[in-house]
Amino acid sequence: MIKYLLLLCLSTILLAQESIHSSASTYYENKTFKNSVQKEDGYVYGVGADIHYNNSAFKIAYEYGYTTTKQPPLQEDLNTKKIFFKYAYQFDRKFSLNVNYIGILEDNIAETDGGVTFGGGGTYTFTKNISLNFTEFYTDYKYFDVFQSDLRIDYKTRLNKVKIKLSSITKYISLYENNDQREVLRFITNTQDNYLTSGFKFHIHYASYHLGGGAFFGKRAFAIMDDGFKTQHHAMEFDKTYAIGLGKNIYDFVLRAQYIYQRAEELPMKNKDVEVDNIRIIANYRF
Repeated sequence: MIKYLLLLCLSTILLAQESIHSSASTYYENKTFKNSVQKEDGYVYGVGADIHYNNSAFKIAYEYGYTTTKQPPLQEDLNTKKIFFKYAYQFDRKFSLNVNYIGILEDNIAETDGGVTFGGGGTYTFTKNISLNFTEFYTDYKYFDVFQSDLRIDYKTRLNKVKIKLSSITKYISLYENNDQREVLRFITNTQDNYLTSGFKFHIHYASYHLGGGAFFGKRAFAIMDDGFKTQHHAMEFDKTYAIGLGKNIYDFVLRAQYIYQRAEELPMKNKDVEVDNIRIIANYRF
């Protein structure tokens, strides 16, 4: 963990000397599971930086999570460590490319321990109001692979002093077994070969206040979320997600609070109507 934090701090210090509109961030999440036969509650802590330098943008985050489990059936509580990275280069006002990386450094329970995700895509801005991003993700787990295609359309507008951003997101996910070992047959039993899910997001900015939210509908499993900064790497099939958040600028800080509700089915035992309540607190320092 220490080496990743040192790398994060060093890159932030070096790039911040000539960067603009950059930030360092930290976040804390408290999760509660209802109707689960495996999990009770837990927390996630993350630190990160978003660095803009000339035409380049670097975003990195390190995340640690702990979840208390029900024993039996599980033998121990869940510990996870993950790292997320995204680099984007703006060629001109209309076109940019992005590459993504996710590493599951530790998962002491799931077969997805050690999994890595690579992503690549591009954004084209048609007008100052409308842009489109397409990103393809490939995730390599020990016993199976996941391909995911993301299509996002953003619309920006302004009503007097109110800035509004609306986003439409579509995800197509395909799962592939890469051998016939027993582990994969047990872990991804009862999953679909393909998933198609869609959602929307909105963000409203007025003076120093922020209001945001969104929703996803349609089943998904082993999905990459949040523009490559969340990975759902446990055997859970989500079918509903709702989120709402409030934020405020205070000098060079941005403080935000979010509530996220998700409903899922635990696999492979097909335990339905699992509800996940997530309260998230985020602090950004802009420099």
